[in-house]
Amino acid sequence: MKKINIILLLLFSSVLTFAQNITGDWYGALDIQGQKLRIVFHIVENDSGFSATMDSPDQGAKGIPVSDITLKNSILSIAAKAIGFEYAGIVNENYTKVAGIFKQAGQEFKLSLQREAIEVETPNRPQEPKAPFPYYTKDIKFFNSEDEVELAGTITLPDTVGKYPAVVLISGSGPQNRNSEVFGHKLFLVLADYLTRNGIGVLRFDDRGVGESGGNIQTATSENYALDALAGVQYLQTRNDIDLNNIGLIGMSEGGMIAPIATSLSDDIAFIVLMAGPGIPTPELLELQTIAISMANGITEEKISFNNSIMQGAYKILNESKEEESVSEKLKNYFDGRLNELSKEELEEIGDLNNFIERTVNQLTSAWFRYIVKYNPEENLAKVKCPVLAINGEKDLQVLPKENLAGIEKALKSGGNKNYTIKELPDLNHIFQKCETGNPDEYAKIEETMNPRALKTITKWILGITRN
Repeated sequence: MKKINIILLLLFSSVLTFAQNITGDWYGALDIQGQKLRIVFHIVENDSGFSATMDSPDQGAKGIPVSDITLKNSILSIAAKAIGFEYAGIVNENYTKVAGIFKQAGQEFKLSLQREAIEVETPNRPQEPKAPFPYYTKDIKFFNSEDEVELAGTITLPDTVGKYPAVVLISGSGPQNRNSEVFGHKLFLVLADYLTRNGIGVLRFDDRGVGESGGNIQTATSENYALDALAGVQYLQTRNDIDLNNIGLIGMSEGGMIAPIATSLSDDIAFIVLMAGPGIPTPELLELQTIAISMANGITEEKISFNNSIMQGAYKILNESKEEESVSEKLKNYFDGRLNELSKEELEEIGDLNNFIERTVNQLTSAWFRYIVKYNPEENLAKVKCPVLAINGEKDLQVLPKENLAGIEKALKSGGNKNYTIKELPDLNHIFQKCETGNPDEYAKIEETMNPRALKTITKWILGITRN
């Protein structure tokens, strides 16, 4: 009996040691176009095995939920369906390092994980404002009662007594914090600083499920994010230092799609600014985006045509499928057939075909993507009756300016809105930096966060309509 107790104790000890080895914090850094993007996984043990969350410190994103995590035969596998990434790596014998591959949006990056935190060189960002600021700033929380989500943000106001026009900032795709940190740039911090210094109040906030905001990004759609923005408007309406007749929205990229949705749901929006917002249906926008970025990266016309053909077919399946349970199976069969048209060399570039198809289908069938792939911005833009400023960078390869600005103008006209301004800003890219080509691989390399012409255009227009 005593011998059995000793064996059980040893077995129990080995389980504890194993759990302690894989649990804890793991640090790594992706090398994206020469820019280091840190990744942190927090792994804990639970009744069914393990669970985890992910941080992206350089994007200000914390606590991103991991949907799947397994450890089998020294292979650590982690996936987050909400943002479409997968990681698989080999754990060393003493559980101090993991060597693996991080996959997202069809791209692969080597990613090694370690127990020690990684410090990266801070890129030069001369526009980034530093405290103390010459204006009022306060971290606040507000509540989206429709979805029962508490959101956290920062309000900034001119540091003098008065009632000021104000805006709520709406970020683009992906989990973003209140500063909209991408590629080492804090886009919304720079924008909010400029606007506030020029007499405009600003509320910027962490996306639901990011930073200090509650909520679940895995089930959220653009319509949910529109309700979050309206909750921000409702918060501003409770303050006695805001001009209640002049509260507007500024949406960037997908935020430029969300702003018209929010405006169609509320009569309280005095104006909206669309920064690189879509003006054409999503499948068309994505096709043009793929062509433009692929050409900028030297991809052959044959490959571009094939890629677009595959994805347009997938979008068609998504738009026509009504039964949620069957759409994943339809897409898997579709991709299996189409991808087997590739050469042996091309299939080797993809790697594990089943894994690639599974990952792609998970991304396409997420609640967020199912919503936007069926979205036609014309419907909500036609309902917008308040003043609109729509701007794009001339060299934007993600939301092409000519097609999308024309689509926005057409929709506004069809709804009878005559109070709008459309501007294409020369030499600027998707995030409104002065650039050479507009290729996304330039974003991190450019020191400028947001070009003064864009900042001045927005500010001048808002002050002009709110002072009338």
